[in-house]
Amino acid sequence: MRETTSLSEPEGGGATLPRVLGTSHATAIVVGTIIGSGIFLVPAEMMQAVGSSALVYAAWVVGGLLSLFGAMTYAELGAMMPYAGGEYVYLRGAYGDRTGFLYMWTWFAVAKPASIASVTTGLARTLGIFAAFHWLDTQAVGGPLPVEWSQVFAIAVTWLITWLNYLGIKKAGDFQVVFTVLKAALILTVVGFCFGYVHGAWGNFATGLPHAMSGGFPATAKGFMIALIATLWAYDGWNDLTMVAGEVKRPERALPVALIGGLGIVGALFMATNAAIQYVLPAAAIAATPRPAVTALAVVAGPGGAALVASAMALSIFVTLNGTIMSGARVPFAAARDGLFFRRFAEVHPRFQSPSFSLVVQASLSSVLLLVLGRFQQLFELAVFAEWLFYMLTATTVFWYRRQQPQAARPYRVWGYPLVPAAFVLCAAVVLVASFAGNLRGSLMGTALILAGLPLFAWLKQRIVPAGS
Repeated sequence: MRETTSLSEPEGGGATLPRVLGTSHATAIVVGTIIGSGIFLVPAEMMQAVGSSALVYAAWVVGGLLSLFGAMTYAELGAMMPYAGGEYVYLRGAYGDRTGFLYMWTWFAVAKPASIASVTTGLARTLGIFAAFHWLDTQAVGGPLPVEWSQVFAIAVTWLITWLNYLGIKKAGDFQVVFTVLKAALILTVVGFCFGYVHGAWGNFATGLPHAMSGGFPATAKGFMIALIATLWAYDGWNDLTMVAGEVKRPERALPVALIGGLGIVGALFMATNAAIQYVLPAAAIAATPRPAVTALAVVAGPGGAALVASAMALSIFVTLNGTIMSGARVPFAAARDGLFFRRFAEVHPRFQSPSFSLVVQASLSSVLLLVLGRFQQLFELAVFAEWLFYMLTATTVFWYRRQQPQAARPYRVWGYPLVPAAFVLCAAVVLVASFAGNLRGSLMGTALILAGLPLFAWLKQRIVPAGS
């Protein structure tokens, strides 16, 4: 295995994944993957942190801009290297096999399975709001290792969406388009109901929580950072598109349009939803409820309104799951093609043209996590820690490629270079430090799990020779 890689072509040879996704599919992957349950939940945490409607909106704007800076940076990298694996490709090309492998190892072994497990668990909990799904909170298997029906349901949903992706990315992409449009329509319906409420008041936007604002500048700055991290969590997922870049038609155009345009659509929907909630509820009411959107619609339309929001949340989570499963399987596939991982992961199904083995293993790891969910909460903390670590490292590669490959074809160049990517790198570093300090034990365990990939890398390096070498 080599420590450098060609910028122009992926290595490994063998079967390739077909380019069948259009710009609409790519945009739906961005929008559909980002919008999960976050927008319906984080307004409460944000209001508790900053105590001011103005600061809540400032956090949404700053978080959206920082995410946009990241998307613009990734758009240059993706248009230049439109191959399966996304961040893995950029990191390996800039910093060598070892760094690329550690990224792949982290995503394959923990981060993506943990994300899938957390998304499906969130779906089960959201559906539990409905009386018809109360059985999800009951026990399915007793004994020393009890299993609840919610875990069984989450595993079943994981395999259902994995099967859809197994049948080919075109089917999964069509699913993403249709249900992302439906998701946006439901969100706009919620917004419309709120702004149509006869007792709504624009004066709610001037309300606040005096106790949250009483600590002076240090407390306000700390609260704003908490709110900002909440918005960045809500905006998270835009990077998943780059992992399926090898299956996007005309990627030099589609990737920048989908990444930047998709984030713009998400930002508009997020701001509209937050405004709709505040039109119905004052600051104190938003801070006091764990589900502000559900509470707002319950005020507007009673139990039927709450059910509408719960339905929108469930659909949002379901579509996010599809994008997460779709993207995650491409990372070990790309590494296996390059001879950095077991070759079976590079298998392409002869009929469905999907990375079939990679999808099945990913679903299996997610299922294991779901069965032992209560015992491995720290694995989910690793997902957040690892994301921002590799966001930061990946964004720095744009500087490396600009310096080392100045003549490489760049169909899209990030606007505002070098300030825009530098601002994103700095933001990622701040979030990484904040998450590390806020959960030292979990972050240290996360670091240890990432570094555990080093002996596996050394072992594979002696036993696997890249195809075509």
